[in-house]
Amino acid sequence: MEGIVAIEESGNRWEAQLRKGCLEMAVVMALCLGRNYGLGILRLLEENSNLVLSEGTIYPILNRLRQDGIVDSTWVESELGHPRRYYVLTPKGHERAIEMAKTWLQLASGLERLARPVADGKDNNHDGTH
Repeated sequence: MEGIVAIEESGNRWEAQLRKGCLEMAVVMALCLGRNYGLGILRLLEENSNLVLSEGTIYPILNRLRQDGIVDSTWVESELGHPRRYYVLTPKGHERAIEMAKTWLQLASGLERLARPVADGKDNNHDGTH
């Protein structure tokens, strides 16, 4: 959560809250790509989502998802040393992933319509009137 803490300390708490709210969905989406272990999920998210998580953040999320029946996990021996716990979506997890993706796309497209003119500098209404 180092990235989120840095955002909060910079005064952008809204951005930190937005990112925190997306973490569970991001982990589920990452597992849609296939079985993975905690650090592998962290790397995947850092490379593909602009979300920077720490181990202290990802494992509580994975444990909660496991308790909710969204993911299952198995320990796999590693030739490089310590065994790794691999996580995979359950059938319930795949259903949740579809639900999350649809909800996210609807929400994001609606917010895009509102945010695009502002980001492009076309928000002409500076006096509070419509």
